[in-house]
Amino acid sequence: MTTIPESTAADEADQAPSMSDSPLSLSTAAARNLATTTKSQPQMRGITSRWLLRRLPWEEVSGGTYRVNRRLTLAVGRGRVAFVQNGADDIRIIPETLREIPAMRGFADDALLAELASLFTPRQFEPGDVIVEAGHPVDEVFILAHGRVERTTIGAYGEPEVLGVLTDGAHLGDEALMHEDPLWGATVRAATAGTMMVLPWAEFQRQQDAHRHLREHLAAFVTAAGRKVNAKGEAHVEIAAGHEGEVELAGTYVDYELSPREYQLSLTQTVLRVHSRVADLFNDPMDQVKEQLRLTIEEIRERQEWELLNNREFGLLHNADYDQRISTWSGPPTPDDMDDLLSMRRSTHMFLAHPKAIAAFGRECSKRGLYPGTVDVEGHQLPAWRGVPIFPCGKIGIDGGHTSSIVAMRLGQAQQGVVGLRQTGIPDEYEPGLNVRFMGITDKAIIRYLVTAYYSAAILVPDAIGILENVDIASPRS
Repeated sequence: MTTIPESTAADEADQAPSMSDSPLSLSTAAARNLATTTKSQPQMRGITSRWLLRRLPWEEVSGGTYRVNRRLTLAVGRGRVAFVQNGADDIRIIPETLREIPAMRGFADDALLAELASLFTPRQFEPGDVIVEAGHPVDEVFILAHGRVERTTIGAYGEPEVLGVLTDGAHLGDEALMHEDPLWGATVRAATAGTMMVLPWAEFQRQQDAHRHLREHLAAFVTAAGRKVNAKGEAHVEIAAGHEGEVELAGTYVDYELSPREYQLSLTQTVLRVHSRVADLFNDPMDQVKEQLRLTIEEIRERQEWELLNNREFGLLHNADYDQRISTWSGPPTPDDMDDLLSMRRSTHMFLAHPKAIAAFGRECSKRGLYPGTVDVEGHQLPAWRGVPIFPCGKIGIDGGHTSSIVAMRLGQAQQGVVGLRQTGIPDEYEPGLNVRFMGITDKAIIRYLVTAYYSAAILVPDAIGILENVDIASPRS
């Protein structure tokens, strides 16, 4: 008789199936085969609040073109000169951008502009350097290639006062054309290290003497600048007030711009493709075509808002007047900067800023012991400054990873503000200004739909929008 060792018998007993190891009920994995799951709609991470699209008042553009008629403006705005850099010491002015200087606006001779640009030489400066001093003769023309300078003067009580901050592309000295013996009206001091492009005034005068068409162009500019204008640079309207007796009243009229700006409707579009088998067989409980179309339209609306801000033809960030752009005093967006931005227009309905810029502004308020208020907008509690809501918008870019912009706007045609442009009632309209057109079914049984949104934006008068630039959003180290 064979005897089984105790250890072996115990091992076999352990390996034998136990009733406790058997499932006592149907597993959930198997049960799901007989159940209808509860599903969500397809979700999309790229959907944002799109406050700009929601808050813009939309004007109907029935002919696809919107013309902004304005009163004749004689004062020429100050644009910004651009540069190309091929090395640390090889900085050159792009000649065509010299037309951004008011005195050179509309000058047609590209060859002479190139010659003038070549006469500028770079000059480095360090923080604290005095570039020009108030009361001294204007003997050079300066164009700021890179850096930051402050214009200061002595106030009524003998204390230094900062008049403004100048950054890349700004120019100084061209105002000398308006005076026989020009003097600097303010001291310009460097706030950071940088580079100035410098042209001796005597050299500029020699160019005038050598080129008759340049001399005539500048003479016409001086004559036009001498005409009467109001505080906004518009042609003066003769009006009598405070007179007594039978005074002969002057006649007048309001002149208009002869070449007003026209905005053409832009578009964003795509072709949505859905296989007929998907549309036919997998259409319950959710309409596959409808869900595909919903997400496609969400993406189009996201791109539409990006274009309204960043498009070079009509985008608000590129088309705001240079005179309505200011720089921060110290880098981060402070309450003083926001007050300066507010003061540039008679009414401001909204701020628009990147969320990181809003956070930077909050940090600056905390440093000063200030607590910005909030306002209720469509059920959302938004931060506000001086009662003006600050709307977040991630489509405002961040330059170099650390600077951004804050936009302030007045809205509506009645307020001479910013308006959105669209045309409604278009064929196959699915939403206002957006249509979905059936394009047929291909030989591969693919159903195709053309989805198109038509839109643009217009700034009715220059001070409808202002931009705070060079906003430092970097969080300081603790």
